[in-house]
Amino acid sequence: MAYPARIDAHPDAFFIAWDDGHESTYPNRYLRFMCGCAVCVSEQTGQRLVQENSIAEDIRPLQVGAVGNYAVQVFWSDGHNTGIYPFNRLRQICPCAQCHGGP
Repeated sequence: MAYPARIDAHPDAFFIAWDDGHESTYPNRYLRFMCGCAVCVSEQTGQRLVQENSIAEDIRPLQVGAVGNYAVQVFWSDGHNTGIYPFNRLRQICPCAQCHGGP
């Protein structure tokens, strides 16, 4: 499993440089939408409860904190802060072309 060597929250995206050399850039709206907490995803069905179009275009992280040595918690500008993003999940949802079979 890869671990973040560096994590940076920018006004429009969340950036991770992984210890295996890979770099991931998560647009803020995408990352907020991908939150896996019980407020965003039904614990019973796994159905997503938050729709991407309900998330503000200008959403941004206000604070990012470590959760042990396995995840980060993001405090979003819309007041949402219950989601924890485990490193392995962040790597799985990396939106880059390399991770999703693109050119």
